[in-house]
Amino acid sequence: MWCTYDVHFYASFALLNLFPKIELTIQRDFARAVLHEDRRKVKFLADGTWGIRKAKGAVPHDLGTHDPWNEMNAYNIHDTSKWKDLNSKFVLQVYRDFAATGDLSFGQDVWPAVCAAIDYMEQFDRDGDGLIENDGFPDQTYDTWTVHGISAYCGCLWLAALQAAAAMAQHLGDHDFADKCENKFRKAKPAFEAKLWNGSYFNYDSGSSSNSQSIQADQLAGQWYTASSGLPPLFDENKIRNTLQKIFEFNVMKVRGGRMGAVNGMNPNGKVDECCMQSREIWTGVTYGLAATMLLHGMNDEAFATAEGIFITGWSEEGFGYWFQTPEGWTTDGHYRSLIYMRPLSIWAMQWALSSQKAILQAPSINIMDRILKSSLNLRVLHDTCIRKNAPKSSCFDNSVCHCEC
Repeated sequence: MWCTYDVHFYASFALLNLFPKIELTIQRDFARAVLHEDRRKVKFLADGTWGIRKAKGAVPHDLGTHDPWNEMNAYNIHDTSKWKDLNSKFVLQVYRDFAATGDLSFGQDVWPAVCAAIDYMEQFDRDGDGLIENDGFPDQTYDTWTVHGISAYCGCLWLAALQAAAAMAQHLGDHDFADKCENKFRKAKPAFEAKLWNGSYFNYDSGSSSNSQSIQADQLAGQWYTASSGLPPLFDENKIRNTLQKIFEFNVMKVRGGRMGAVNGMNPNGKVDECCMQSREIWTGVTYGLAATMLLHGMNDEAFATAEGIFITGWSEEGFGYWFQTPEGWTTDGHYRSLIYMRPLSIWAMQWALSSQKAILQAPSINIMDRILKSSLNLRVLHDTCIRKNAPKSSCFDNSVCHCEC
């Protein structure tokens, strides 16, 4: 399959670091694909149902096998037009690349697809709380791991995508869409925390299944991209660090003493979540992404201890000798799956996290997500500050706050 996009979400840090123009080209390809529709019928192998190959507004899983752009979605296990992570991942990658390169023409080119990707997801908010709901099947990159209701993984990605889309809209002057995304975020964030936060981490989902309270290693994937793009954190810093610490203590250190990486799912009792193949696997790319998130939040010791497990298992003499054939993942007994996988390229996210300059275009100076209504006194102070600095009119970035002529 040409460029499996849910996996490119992890691997793309390598291109952004090394070949940024190629990275922008791939994003332009997917932006065009978002606006494309292919109504030819496809049978989905997981449940035997039929559906269209590609829905307009949905980010494709891949660009096909035989005829890229014209026959997308060679993957046919599930209907990926109903997946809950692809659209958020597209918005997050686009904003990260836009902020990192400062390429305004790129931002303008892909903006219609960003708007379409956000709007497409509204159909999955069935109770009006601003959050998207999963549909009781594996409707995301963990395509054997069923999700019910609100999920930590897809929900966090969605919150991050709303914030990124709002910030990008501000940069491009689309203030109506920025307000739309901001309002959704304001509603969704407290709902997400109320339904999933349990005091030390976010539950796997809001359902009532046996693994709904599992500790997922990838639950802060949205915050990973938020921090990598220079945007304000999605949650209170204490919640982020507590979650990362919980994952480190359980998903990392309770698996062979931290010498294998982070297992995808861990039960609160300290036993690996065995509900499906992927919950009990250690994914190399997810482990590197987790380590990058730790680096972005000042947990350097935990980050390198987490990533070291992948080195020990994959590269060291006491490991399994995968080396340059690094697989998608392995289990605690050394069984592996999918050699030479793309996701482990997320090790470049660690390099990105360690670099001093992560974004050329900074987030709006006023945090649009936590902004409160300003009093007339506050507006006067803002106006006077601009006058004292003799700032050009364009420096009043958020004209919905300061209406002066500075």
